[in-house]
Amino acid sequence: MATSVSEQLVNMLSASGVERIYAVTGDSLNHVNDAIRRDGSIQWIHVRHEETAAYAAGAEAQLTGKLACCAGSCGPGHVHLINGLYDAHRSGAPVLAIASTIATQEFGSEYFQETQTGKLFDDCSHYNQVATTPGQVPRMLQMAMQHAVSRKGVSVLGLPGDVTEMKAADNITTNTVFTTRAGIVPDVKELQQLAALLNAASKITIFCGIGVEDAHAEVVALAELLKAPVGYSFRGKMAIQHNNPNEVGMTGLLGLPSAYHAMHHAELILLLGTDFPYTPFIPEDLKIVQIEAKAERLGRRAQLNLGLQGTVKETLLALKPYLEAKTDDSFLQQELKVYADVKQKLLTYVEDWGSEHKIHPEYVAHTIDRLATSNAIFTVDTGMTCVWAARYLHATGTRHLLGSFNHGSMANALPQAIGAALCQPQRQVIALCGDGGLSMSTGDLATIVQYKLPVKVMVFNNHSLGMVKLEMQVAGLPDWQTDMVNPDFAILAGAYGIPALTVNKPEDVEAAIQKALQTDGPFLLNIITDPAALAMPPKIDAKQIKGMTLSMARLMLHGQFDEVWDTITSNIKHAKELL
Repeated sequence: MATSVSEQLVNMLSASGVERIYAVTGDSLNHVNDAIRRDGSIQWIHVRHEETAAYAAGAEAQLTGKLACCAGSCGPGHVHLINGLYDAHRSGAPVLAIASTIATQEFGSEYFQETQTGKLFDDCSHYNQVATTPGQVPRMLQMAMQHAVSRKGVSVLGLPGDVTEMKAADNITTNTVFTTRAGIVPDVKELQQLAALLNAASKITIFCGIGVEDAHAEVVALAELLKAPVGYSFRGKMAIQHNNPNEVGMTGLLGLPSAYHAMHHAELILLLGTDFPYTPFIPEDLKIVQIEAKAERLGRRAQLNLGLQGTVKETLLALKPYLEAKTDDSFLQQELKVYADVKQKLLTYVEDWGSEHKIHPEYVAHTIDRLATSNAIFTVDTGMTCVWAARYLHATGTRHLLGSFNHGSMANALPQAIGAALCQPQRQVIALCGDGGLSMSTGDLATIVQYKLPVKVMVFNNHSLGMVKLEMQVAGLPDWQTDMVNPDFAILAGAYGIPALTVNKPEDVEAAIQKALQTDGPFLLNIITDPAALAMPPKIDAKQIKGMTLSMARLMLHGQFDEVWDTITSNIKHAKELL
């Protein structure tokens, strides 16, 4: 029987399946910390930054589907949590954040480290309350956990430090949480209306998001029935790419011309479980149907002919009896040929390894993909590293890919790899880090060492903020303040006790990656990649070409001829995509 509020908190977390808390302890958290130590059922993971705590908890929640937990002490600890909590919330990860606060008697006095948690976390949570009495704690904790798992997002429980050491009150509510997954199916009339549209269209393209995660077989069967090519978003890639004879790749900023082509040459697009935000990549002059479990998302990205609330798996099973099998596969074959041509062109980047100190990142990503296990977990930093992962990592049905796909934050890959390695210790975990992202999070290399996590850190070190550089050039601006003076990340990793190598020559890449992946425990590879490597979007318009030309001209006017020449020579292969 729990005697203190802290003990009661630990008992309820343990009963609800929480296995670890990611946190930096502090005075207002100390009684919770001690209760966890004495109980022994929950592991305290001492990260070096609370942002890491939130990212790691978000990764665990996404991989397991279970409630994960992080904590931050009053004031700065709260603020440090926010970025990772935004990412978890926008990713639909069930995360509980315990925000311990100053003592209740100091509320409203502008006390040292005082923050208003109700205001601070309001935009990145489904539940956000402060318990100021022992009687409130168990009810608020239960509601916070239930909100997180049922609405799939973040809940925040503000917990004053003085309350944590008080005597626990009797819990009049449930001591745990209930996890259910009820399928949503449109009514018969809506299904018949959808079937009529699909039966009447001769050229259909299916586009999938993360909402198809448990509906692979149903989507593949539907695509075969409709003779439809299947494109997907970055978040949907690992769910639908594998064992899918009709897949035509990604579209969007990181995508391929093939998926863009398939969507723009169709008569009807069927959007399945996606809240794809990049409207310029969605056609405007054809019929669009959307099936989405969260009804508030219907129609906010495109003009729909029909929007249905439904979970993809259950809706497609209910829809099937109303559909007519198509026999003409000419549109599908046309789009598959386009995709085959695109994949062949991608090999151009793989076959050209680059040169010393300018290793081509495409070749690196391709090699990692080829050598990684079939059930590897990849975490990927936002930026150019995302591009190489999107285009060169392949789904197997048992791989996972985590990134800051909705929030778009830098420095997510290393923290997410920590959470992945802790909750999935039997799997290979590979963090694909940009030099900019890793520079923000190097302190948590110590966390990897402290908990003996076998994370493989692959640094795509191009000494620049590559994506920002490209954005400026496309806008017609000379890139400025995007170059980075980096430490030798291999020496830095060695200082933390992590085996590491710096790779300067392309002919050393494969052996180095093999060494990293075969080493027991953590390993860091600092791979010096070409800073002039560009990621061309699937559709290049005249404005972008004009912007790039203007940017190069401005660089030349300022005497930066070498940078212009490097950009041209490193990316002459892109000319194939423009033909």
